[in-house]
Amino acid sequence: METALTRLVGVRHPVVQTAMGWVAGPRLVSATANAGALGILASATMTLDQLREAIREVASRTTAPFGVNLRADAGDAADRVQIMIDEGVRVASFALAPSPELIGALKESGTVVIPSVGARRHAEKVAAWGADAVIVQGGEGGGHTGEVATTVLLPQVVDAVDIPVVAAGGFFDGRGLVAALAYGAAGVAMGTRFLLTSDSAVPHAVKARYLAATVRDVTVTTAIDGLPHRMLRTELVDALERSGRTTTLFRAIRRAAGFRKLSGRTWRGMIQDGLAMKHGKDLTWSQVLLAANTPMLLKASMVDGRTDVGVMASGQVAGVIEDLPSCAELVERVMAQADGIIGALTEPGASLPG
Repeated sequence: METALTRLVGVRHPVVQTAMGWVAGPRLVSATANAGALGILASATMTLDQLREAIREVASRTTAPFGVNLRADAGDAADRVQIMIDEGVRVASFALAPSPELIGALKESGTVVIPSVGARRHAEKVAAWGADAVIVQGGEGGGHTGEVATTVLLPQVVDAVDIPVVAAGGFFDGRGLVAALAYGAAGVAMGTRFLLTSDSAVPHAVKARYLAATVRDVTVTTAIDGLPHRMLRTELVDALERSGRTTTLFRAIRRAAGFRKLSGRTWRGMIQDGLAMKHGKDLTWSQVLLAANTPMLLKASMVDGRTDVGVMASGQVAGVIEDLPSCAELVERVMAQADGIIGALTEPGASLPG
């Protein structure tokens, strides 16, 4: 299936595997790329050396295009961009709006720039700065999310910009892809659905918790870092929501120290990132401190398998996913279902399902 997205990045199918911290590593990204979709490496929790090593590992596993996601407000964002340029990464993905300078440097090198946005005005801003496409995530998506549903946000963004729009938030099968295309999107991006594949390195016991979840088990809470965060509701989430501010901040500072040691960051660098985050999202200092919670709480579950002391970011689709296909099987299934639906609707005398 050819769309503006497949032509832009050079993949066979208009499907994107989103960058999930501690989840979207070389194994998952390369499996996605080999399946003909666009895999995006999550780099926010990596040091610069780890990022370069991870990019090279993906390149050793696939000859297909792939992307790297990074935080635009990170103090070393320019260094990370340079590594991506040096290593010939095809796509640069951003969780926050990159500056015009970063976009310019990437485009000059021939790298495709695709920021993720959660509002129409953000899409308009990055498009004006030269972004090649945008991923727009509605409120159904996992991790930090907004209040507007994909079915409302997506057509707004499609109508507002003249660059390809990729739909995210609530997608897991071929029906969703056809629906997104009908809205005017050039493809879909899926996170939770790719997390729940056999190629994902997430511990099996954690995947089992996702598979056992119903749609009512997926919630939005601000208890983790002060911002709306969609995840599975667990005993830990309940405990964090009951905790007082002092206890919560003490835990946040302790985990921030752990992340600093793990990531190789300096306190000065982390404070600079905090200042950028505070300004960019209009946060209080308490919220900035709480934001340091997130990487370590996610690592506890996604890497260490400790769902009792970690959190599990999740889209609402976790409640309707029941299996763990390989990335190749998943993409083939999505495309076969989408092709079947489109074919049935475009046949002479075709009638709508139902």
